[in-house]
Amino acid sequence: MKQFASNVHAFGKALMMPISVIAAAGIFLGVAAALQNPAITGEAFAGLPLPQLIIGFIRKVAGALFANLPLFFAVASAIGLAKAEKPTAAFAAAIGFIVMHVGVSATLAAQGLTAATTTPAALQQQGMDQTAAMMQAAEYIQMLGIFTYNMSVLGGVIAGLLTVVIHNHCYTVQLPTAIAFFGGRRFVPIVTVLVLPLAGVLLALIWPTIGNGIAWVGELIGKSGQYGAFLYGSSERLLIPTGLHHILNETVRFTPIGGVATVDGQTLVGALNIFNASLTHPGSVPDDTVREATRFLAQGKIPVMMFGLPAAALAIYRCARPAEKQRVKALMLAGALTSFSTGITEPLEFCFIFVSPVLYILHAVLSGLSFMLMSLMHLMIGNIQGGAIDLVVFGILGGSKTAWWWSIVLGLVYLPVYYYSFTFIIRRMRVETPGRESADQEPAATVSADERIKTIISGLGGAENISDVDCCFTRLRVRVNDMQQVADETLMTTGANGVRHVSEHDVQVIYGPQVEKIAAEVKAALGIG
Repeated sequence: MKQFASNVHAFGKALMMPISVIAAAGIFLGVAAALQNPAITGEAFAGLPLPQLIIGFIRKVAGALFANLPLFFAVASAIGLAKAEKPTAAFAAAIGFIVMHVGVSATLAAQGLTAATTTPAALQQQGMDQTAAMMQAAEYIQMLGIFTYNMSVLGGVIAGLLTVVIHNHCYTVQLPTAIAFFGGRRFVPIVTVLVLPLAGVLLALIWPTIGNGIAWVGELIGKSGQYGAFLYGSSERLLIPTGLHHILNETVRFTPIGGVATVDGQTLVGALNIFNASLTHPGSVPDDTVREATRFLAQGKIPVMMFGLPAAALAIYRCARPAEKQRVKALMLAGALTSFSTGITEPLEFCFIFVSPVLYILHAVLSGLSFMLMSLMHLMIGNIQGGAIDLVVFGILGGSKTAWWWSIVLGLVYLPVYYYSFTFIIRRMRVETPGRESADQEPAATVSADERIKTIISGLGGAENISDVDCCFTRLRVRVNDMQQVADETLMTTGANGVRHVSEHDVQVIYGPQVEKIAAEVKAALGIG
């Protein structure tokens, strides 16, 4: 069970690799869409050939990234779960993804289903009405030139997981001397080529059942309307300490649970896919469909990230003891600015979610309420973060149809709600937020920047106790041999906002946006490539 938990966390971390690229591409795409909107830039700019050529180029690059997301997730899943030889796992996953879809395509062809026989026109000739024909045709897609089921990101994840199982069992295999060249890491892609097409055949036979099940869940959430948005927003916040919120997010963003739309005869599944398609193909997706998708995206986060949590940071600062206020001020200011601008919240959230379940649950409920109210107000702001960048690029620059001003209105309501509720609970329940720790829990002096990396390694039990180091947006993720040697108090002196023991061998240290630099320095000190 503990090993399973460790793998789940590694999988959640792996999902962040393609998402970080897509988030940045989405911002560029949002700016490009705004620059091509005559209501924003004027008719004269819209008629300038060179700027429009550049903007069109940006759209094509972003569109290519979005179209190949399943492949990216296949590679990322394999990298995240590979025990060693991660480049080999990534290479094998790319091969596995392709040959798996070849297996799917061959099975479809054996059933008489090809790109030619599944067009809406061909299906109507077989007796289907127009609507049914278009819906069935949308179940298939050309992926890297291969006719296959439209499995979206889930297909990539399946290919990546199957490949990494093969990789972890085969990358150390030694073959007889005569064929030893094909052993070890070279053996992995060979086995992948043999196994994944057969997996594709099996997947093609059961995919209709899987697809119907996912669609049923999506319909259930869709019928729940704003209550589904509330449930999603609250659940995502509640899962923050476990790190499993990444998996919930990707499920909504890239499966039918987040919505389904048809563009140019192809089905788009997932809230983020639909929103990005509306940017890359202006006018192809109805605004009502986009609004249904964005109820799971950035618009529900903006009032919390830009207004609520900074107000909570002010409350924590004001509640600190006078002697601690200078220290707490620096901590809260950094966290508030990060949350406001980028929507990265863990540096602030980890200041209170472990010391007060009441504050934690209140924050989750208010987050879910924000998602629900933004859906009720018919906002249309996409992307994934929820900070000022998303508000400006996808809200304000998106024009009046996004109804972006309601997020600011709710944010202004959330300012006093968060401030006064946090102040009341902290003081009434004597919550030990930063600056209010009890005498035996006083924070140790923070080490200098020069000593930080050495202290981190020491706090993790020394170099010999560390088997792997990685990071996501805000957390240093470390796999250790013996959890008993990890000293949380030592790690907290290195500027960490919190320490989480997520399994028997996995520990996460929350540093915020600077974690990428810290991870690189720790790897360099350990000699890890």
